[in-house]
Amino acid sequence: MSDNIQRVTVLSKTTWTPNLFSFTVTRPESFKFTAGQFVRLGVNPSKLKYYQNKSDEVADKALDEDIFRAYSIVSSPFDEVLEFFSIVIEDGAFTSQLQHLQVGDELLLNTMPFGFLTLARYQKPLPKDLWLLATGTGLAPFLSMLQDLQTWEDYEHIVLAYSARSKDELAYIETIERLQEDFGTLVDNPAKLIFVPIVTREKIEGALSERLPQLLLNGKLQQQAGIALDIDSAHVMLCGNPEMVEDTKETLKSMGMVMNRRGEGNIAVENYW
Repeated sequence: MSDNIQRVTVLSKTTWTPNLFSFTVTRPESFKFTAGQFVRLGVNPSKLKYYQNKSDEVADKALDEDIFRAYSIVSSPFDEVLEFFSIVIEDGAFTSQLQHLQVGDELLLNTMPFGFLTLARYQKPLPKDLWLLATGTGLAPFLSMLQDLQTWEDYEHIVLAYSARSKDELAYIETIERLQEDFGTLVDNPAKLIFVPIVTREKIEGALSERLPQLLLNGKLQQQAGIALDIDSAHVMLCGNPEMVEDTKETLKSMGMVMNRRGEGNIAVENYW
């Protein structure tokens, strides 16, 4: 086993829908990361309690090998535990096994953090507005950023637009609602958090219903947020479904924004592959 690989223990699990769940694990003392980064988690299905409690015939079908996938970290860089947000992919080699996690199970953690979807990538002075546009589990790195006091100090407005197919898939709503209360009071002149929920397959009061690229082009997202999306005053970060990220990126570019390069530019995305 690599020196960077450590075993971590599952402490809790939250099931949001049949296909969405979150879980927390122990945090190695030496592990450090920047809000927005991701790690590689490993699972060996044959070592999960779920399979060990099955018949020998079923257990034998479980792969007896370590499978690793990239996961953004939900928790703050200062939390004592690590939290992750996962979707279940049908027949997926990793998540189809990970969904059976139970408290006490062991996972593998590559303690080398990856990724550049961090606020540190932007050169100062920073503009006044931060737009965080997420679909599904792409919410994870933004929750980590919003649990870092520096984020609240650096901006005047933070717009969190979170899109899901149904109301049930809008996870962490209570966490989002109390972020301003929890962190805004710890900073002089903190940023104002503006939360914009989006549900694309149901009509929900108070939520927008179109895809993010359309909402940007027709101005409904900006109208709901109550502030303009200005080239000179905004950073925009995208995370979620690859199709959404690509379409929204191109939409923003058509509106005059540019990709962030060497600290300059508006648009930042993560590449997990």
